[in-house]
Amino acid sequence: MTVGPDGGYHLQEQIGFVLRKANQRHLAIFSARIGDLTPPQFAALAKLKEVGETSQNQLGSLIAMDAATVKGVIDRLKARGLVEIGKDGADKRRLLVSLTAEGRDLIGRLVPLAAAITGETLAPLTRREAATLLRLLGRIA
Repeated sequence: MTVGPDGGYHLQEQIGFVLRKANQRHLAIFSARIGDLTPPQFAALAKLKEVGETSQNQLGSLIAMDAATVKGVIDRLKARGLVEIGKDGADKRRLLVSLTAEGRDLIGRLVPLAAAITGETLAPLTRREAATLLRLLGRIA
């Protein structure tokens, strides 16, 4: 609802405000469980685990990050020894990103924690409500 029953605008009923509060809750839970990685860093590692070596630009697209943001994320992960960057043999301008052994080990240990984080974030909802919420958010995302 964008306008309250009294015809007025109520911030707490606006989608952006509610999404921000839900995101703040999720980020607090994430930080408490996985404090040494940011959510974008985790997303990059998780997607690399899923798809394997990919270009930096493709990784950014897959995790909904612009080129500048994903470059910074990859640079920080590389500095920690979690990913490696190489040149594409066919196109020297294209940077390929892959997990290191340390990165594979770390993300393997963190995926169960991430599932628990999702569960804790969605804990106030029934399973059916959680599934509906994710489906509906997917439609507007």
